[in-house]
Amino acid sequence: MEATTYSNFRNKLKSYIDKATNDYEPITIIRKDNRNAVLISAEEYNNMKENQFILGNPNNLKWLEESKMQAENGDLAHHKLLEDEDE
Repeated sequence: MEATTYSNFRNKLKSYIDKATNDYEPITIIRKDNRNAVLISAEEYNNMKENQFILGNPNNLKWLEESKMQAENGDLAHHKLLEDEDE
């Protein structure tokens, strides 16, 4: 994770936004009062919020853990896909 001062961040705003959005590089913005901030892409932020929502629900977490154990144990099910009747 790259870190920069607030002044440098302000002067090179476009460059830092490009790093965050194109390279998925979080940027820590260091402030004098030690109230730092982090710049990340909207895509990365949305992924974090989605993971927080999914993993924050005990039922979802239990289902994911059970599914992972089944896959690791080779307990997989195969299903034939239905054909579209219009084709």
